[in-house]
Amino acid sequence: MPKFAAGVVRFQNEVYPQKQELFEKLSQGQEPEALFITCSDSRIETAMITQTDPGELFICRNAGNIVPPHTSHTGGMTASIEFAVAALKVPHIVVCGHTECGAMKGAMNTDGLDALPHIKEWLGYSKAAVDIVKEIGKDKAEQDQMSMLLEQNVILQLQHLRTHPTVATALAMGTLELHGWVYDIKTGGVSAYDEDSNEFVAVNDRYAAEFAKLAGADSCSHSA
Repeated sequence: MPKFAAGVVRFQNEVYPQKQELFEKLSQGQEPEALFITCSDSRIETAMITQTDPGELFICRNAGNIVPPHTSHTGGMTASIEFAVAALKVPHIVVCGHTECGAMKGAMNTDGLDALPHIKEWLGYSKAAVDIVKEIGKDKAEQDQMSMLLEQNVILQLQHLRTHPTVATALAMGTLELHGWVYDIKTGGVSAYDEDSNEFVAVNDRYAAEFAKLAGADSCSHSA
């Protein structure tokens, strides 16, 4: 039996009983806190990174955590974004890139992808980020260029998100916030895009005010 099939049995016998009440509640519907868009890379474990339970994140994954700009063409990403924002009314969308991203390495050298035509075409949605790195970061070392590309690609995909009508409308109404993250597989670190400074900073710095509010709310609930 494959390891993952044995995991299903362990889930049924050990994990599900501990969270049975949660799963029974989720069977009635979902109200996720965020649409989380990240890479298909097997090393990205969204629930572990964010310490969330089932039902808390509506997740879309693809090579390169890419969001194609909105067009009249219906695709899986477009439909999922529309559903998350218009139907589920998620208040947050996170685009999360990661270190050691094979898609971004391919985007930097698409000439090596002739045998993978669909991937080559898909990575075209990251071309503007690659162009920025090749122009502004042309004097940087290869590793620094890749770090820059991971961040620029996240910023580019956030721009693409804004072209989707449901996203644009929710942003205009003030009911939706966009977030750009980069996850470091080796260290477990997460940096977040700070629009005011136009830089990626440690996630605990980016959300310091929100963390303080949460801590205050927890303190009040415990003292009540």
